[in-house]
Amino acid sequence: MSDSTIRMYGADWCSDCRRTKRQLDGLGIAYESIDVAADDEAAAEAQRIAGRQSIPVVVYPDGSHHVEPSNADVEAKLRELSLL
Repeated sequence: MSDSTIRMYGADWCSDCRRTKRQLDGLGIAYESIDVAADDEAAAEAQRIAGRQSIPVVVYPDGSHHVEPSNADVEAKLRELSLL
């Protein structure tokens, strides 16, 4: 993974995670999807980043992150990063 990669910590059972994936896919944004249900270390990392047990956790190339973001939050951040 490079520093320019968006990482999304989530799980298949999570409706907010599916929504965020659909949004990123629909916008043609490349990202690394990390399944916290299948990887305990990833789940611990997502919790460390978020400060709580909530998903999705979206980590952006500038080091910032969103926890359970709305579509508007994600789109605004992508625009700020000039990815849209």
